[in-house]
Amino acid sequence: MKKVVKFGGSSLASAEQFKKVGKIIHADDSRVYVVPSAPGKRFDGDTKVTDMLLHAYQTASEGNDVDEELKAIKARYDEIITGLELKDFSLDDDFAEIKKNLAENPQSDYAASRGEYLNGKVMAAYLGIPFIDSAEVIFFNEEGNLNDYKTYKRLTERLAQNERAVIPGFYGMGKDGNVKTFSRGGSDVTGSIVARASRADVYENWTDVSGFLVADPRIVPDPKPIKYITYRELRELSYMGASVLHEDAIFPVRSCGIPINIKNTNVPEDAGTWIVESTCQKQDYVVTGIAGKKDFCTIFITKAMMNSEIGFGRKVLQAFEENNISFEHMPSGIDTMTIVVHADEFIDKEQSVVSAIHRLAEPDSVEIESGLALIAVVGRGMKSASGTAGKLFTALANKGINIKMIDQGSSELNIIIGVENRDFETAIKAIYSTFITK
Repeated sequence: MKKVVKFGGSSLASAEQFKKVGKIIHADDSRVYVVPSAPGKRFDGDTKVTDMLLHAYQTASEGNDVDEELKAIKARYDEIITGLELKDFSLDDDFAEIKKNLAENPQSDYAASRGEYLNGKVMAAYLGIPFIDSAEVIFFNEEGNLNDYKTYKRLTERLAQNERAVIPGFYGMGKDGNVKTFSRGGSDVTGSIVARASRADVYENWTDVSGFLVADPRIVPDPKPIKYITYRELRELSYMGASVLHEDAIFPVRSCGIPINIKNTNVPEDAGTWIVESTCQKQDYVVTGIAGKKDFCTIFITKAMMNSEIGFGRKVLQAFEENNISFEHMPSGIDTMTIVVHADEFIDKEQSVVSAIHRLAEPDSVEIESGLALIAVVGRGMKSASGTAGKLFTALANKGINIKMIDQGSSELNIIIGVENRDFETAIKAIYSTFITK
C-alpha cells in the first residue's frame, strides 16, 4: 500500500497543527509522499502566508523595500520552527534569497509559491525525509498548462530514487524558466500529480472538514456527509460551487483509477469522503449532493422557423466566442434559444454580444434577463429512481418558487434548475428537505 498525503493550509498553520500532521503520517507507514500547502489562518482575522507574500510582491513591484513584509512572514515560520523544536534548522538563507529575487525581478507567481516552498522545507526537516523542490519536477508549457510528458517523466524518476519525500504544492517551472503556480488551491492538483506519478493506491487530501457535505452548511444546518462520490458527480458539484477540493485535482488520478479520500486533520478518525471512479456502495439517498451559484444572465433569442435553419446555433455561439465569453447552458425550443452566462463575464459586453447576434444570426428578437441562480441536483442514483424530477418540481412549487430554466444532462446524473437569486437559499433548503430529511 502506498499513499500520497496532501495537507491544506489550515492543517499547517501552527506548530500544534504540524504536530497533528506528524502523528497522522507516523500512524500509517504507507503515507510516504507528503504535499504541504502554505500556512493558513491560525484564527479568525489572521492572514494567510500566501496573501502576505503577494503583498510583499506588490510592495517590491512598486520599487519599495520589503524588509518589514518579509520580517512578518519569517516570524510566522520561526514560530512554527521553535514550536517543533527544530534547533539546528533555519530558513535565514531562503529568506535572503527571496529578498534578493523580489528586489531584482519581482514576480507574483514566484512570491506566491514561496509559502509552499518554505513550508515544504520545514515539513521535511520535521519528518526527517528528503525535500524535492516542485520547480525541479513539475513543468508547464507555453500556454501555461501542465506539461504532462516532461512532468511525469522527471517526477517518476525522482520518486523512484526516494522512498519517502516532501514535495511542496501549488507550483512548478514555467516554459520560460520562471516559477509558475496553479490557481489558488492548486496544492490539491500537485497532490494528484504526485499520486499518479508514484502509482499510489490512495490519495489522501487532509483539510479542516470531514469530507463533502450534501449541501452548503451555510444554507442548510448540519447537512449530511457524503460517504462515496464518483469523479463525475464531483465535477458537477465542484463546478457549481462545492469547494472542498480543487476541481482540476481529479484529472491526474482519474485516468489511473486512484481514489481520493478527503480527511479531517482535526478529527482523523472520521471516515471522510471517498472520491472514486465507480462504486457499488449503496447510497443513503437518491441525491448525492446539491450545489449552486447566483448571478447568471439569460439571453433569450427568438426566430420563426429557427429549428429548420441550418447553422443557427453556431452563429449565435459565435457571437459569444467573438467576445471571449463562455456559456453555461443552452436550452432551446422550436423557435427559441436561451443562452445562460456568468453575469460578471457578460455584463460589460452585453451590447456588443447582442449586436453580434443580430449581425450573425438575424433573429427576430433578443431579450436579456439578470438575477438568475443555478442549482445542480446531482446523483448517480437518479438514473434508476423514478419520479425524481417530479419530486424536485413539487418541492419548489410548494414553496412558491418559480422555475426559470430546466436542463437535464444526457447522462441522467444531474438536473440543473434556474431560479431567481432571491429564491436561491429557499430552493436549496426545499430540495434538501425533500430528498434527504424525508
